[in-house]
Amino acid sequence: MIVSMKKVSLVVLNRYKEKSLKSLRKLGLVHLETLEGSSEELSRVRALYDRLSTAKTSIHDLKLPKKYTSPGKKSAVVENLDRDAILSAYEEKGKISEGLKKALLQAEEILALQEAKKEIGEDIQLARKELDRLAAWGGVNPQDFAYLEEKGIGLTMYEIPSAALKKIPDETSILQVNADKNATRFLLLQFAGEEKAELPPEAFKIALGEESTQSLEKELAEKNKALLLIQNDLYEALQYLPNLSEEMQNLSKAIEFENIYAAMPQDEGLDAVETAVLQSENRALTWITGFIPLEDVEALRSFAQKEKIALMISDPSEEDDVPTKLKNNKVVSLIYPVTDFLGTVPGYREYDISGWFLLFFSIFFGMIFGDGGYGILLVLTGLGLILHSKIKGKKIEPMIILVALLGFSTVVWGTLTCTWFGLEVSQIPAWLVNLSWEPISNANPNEELLKQNIKIFCFALALVQLSIAHLKGVFANIKSLKFLGELGSLILLWGVFYVVLNIVVDKERFAFDAVLFGGYEAMPIVLSAIGIGFAMSFIFANYEGNIFASIMASVKDIISVLLGVVNVFSDIVSYIRLWAVALAGSAIAATINTMAGPALGSALMFLGILLLIFGHGLNMVLNVLSVLVHGVRLNTLEFTGHLGMSWSGHSYKPFSE
Repeated sequence: MIVSMKKVSLVVLNRYKEKSLKSLRKLGLVHLETLEGSSEELSRVRALYDRLSTAKTSIHDLKLPKKYTSPGKKSAVVENLDRDAILSAYEEKGKISEGLKKALLQAEEILALQEAKKEIGEDIQLARKELDRLAAWGGVNPQDFAYLEEKGIGLTMYEIPSAALKKIPDETSILQVNADKNATRFLLLQFAGEEKAELPPEAFKIALGEESTQSLEKELAEKNKALLLIQNDLYEALQYLPNLSEEMQNLSKAIEFENIYAAMPQDEGLDAVETAVLQSENRALTWITGFIPLEDVEALRSFAQKEKIALMISDPSEEDDVPTKLKNNKVVSLIYPVTDFLGTVPGYREYDISGWFLLFFSIFFGMIFGDGGYGILLVLTGLGLILHSKIKGKKIEPMIILVALLGFSTVVWGTLTCTWFGLEVSQIPAWLVNLSWEPISNANPNEELLKQNIKIFCFALALVQLSIAHLKGVFANIKSLKFLGELGSLILLWGVFYVVLNIVVDKERFAFDAVLFGGYEAMPIVLSAIGIGFAMSFIFANYEGNIFASIMASVKDIISVLLGVVNVFSDIVSYIRLWAVALAGSAIAATINTMAGPALGSALMFLGILLLIFGHGLNMVLNVLSVLVHGVRLNTLEFTGHLGMSWSGHSYKPFSE
């Protein structure tokens, strides 16, 4: 259920603001309204957090090599890091705890290493580029060229396509260095005072570098060595991650506190003189607003009396953004790992569907996984984890129990449908075949009838789940004529259900001229249900005390109203995905068995077993993804769509230490 909340406002003298706020945080019961403060201290704390976060992020994805051993030698970056200057710069701006000092030094070390790694990497890249450019020339030393030029001998490096070499005039002095099929490299020789030689346009000049190739190679070796030391230091810095995370968590709490502290208002509506008087007399007031569970109100009253804080308690208004706190028994709470993963939170004034979510999610999981053999593996996994937790004396996490429950659901569906590890019915023991339910069992000799029955089961499941949604709407609005709108939607749903059976399953089996209860044909019953249901929904769906206003609201939104009938049809049909996805998984399992079968009876048995393990394991992973996509969708879209839920809520998170 969704816990009832109260809106609270706490008023305190401004001079006691910090003390009272710390006490309120220690109490840990009040969910505060969103505040945006601004102060120098807040900016300082945020800057500290960002510094640690940047450092942590920069090495978070770094992985130690399998054969890594600590070199025992630090890079020059670490050795030369001025730690005193770093701490002094931070301490000038505010007080820093010993733990934070350590984290900041670790962060600065990481960031310095990353910066040095970047710079050295760029230098290495440039050196390699230069060596690659001159690789075909062998060793090149700019100083040699400069020495010859001082002696009146000019040498210039050129490269020309080999086919164009003959275009160079015979009188031009060149020294050929080397050649390949594509290009010829040569030195143009010119003495001081000679006219500039004319070369064909195909020849292009090779610029001299600033360093010799020998120096570049030496530099490259030194840079690579330095880079290796830096990389090793970064590997060593991985041990800093737990401390960085801990201090970031502390800073996050500090940011929350400073933000609230800075944002708390003071005596709004007073002029400057009045404010100055109050402040001079230490009578200035400040306050804060939030929400608290009804069950904790008395604890807050006692707290306010003890701390001499003025307290006002009221019911939340329609405009208030009230947080949602869910409270359910241990069984229903098993679904929380799924909803937490999805980040879905019902609005304060919406429904808590945790119980229904668990029920139908379990059914959908069993149907999509589909294979009883896979279910047994999940049950054994769950039981194994439970036993391991018991032995270790650890708390059994809800997720573990949920895995076992979902595995049991899969076993049940696999038993009913006679689906075990993708085996043919003829390969399954007779006693297991006898446990199956013939209408939906793979042992059913009538394959066409089997398909129809499974479709009917899927659509019937849709009818049940969506009917529950509208029944909840009926009872929620029972004191208002609006319940007739929900009742009309329910009647419309049942009428459309038969249309789905006729169109999608079988026109003869569910014919419109078939005689139903009371001796009436299906057609008038179905049309009456659709017509009456639509009319009731049209008239009362928007009822807020005035029928005419409700009708006009429907008229204004007539397109959506008409499309709503189509949506009911598509929502029911959407449940066929349960069968379709399961069918795909079953086909994959059967294919894996077919592929591995020949190897199991030969010398390649080991490979066959590996194929079975890998193939079925991969199929189980794909099934999990299918559940997350399709099983979750039916609960969070189709079901909650008929409930009128938008998942607009946010979780109750009290201001706490």
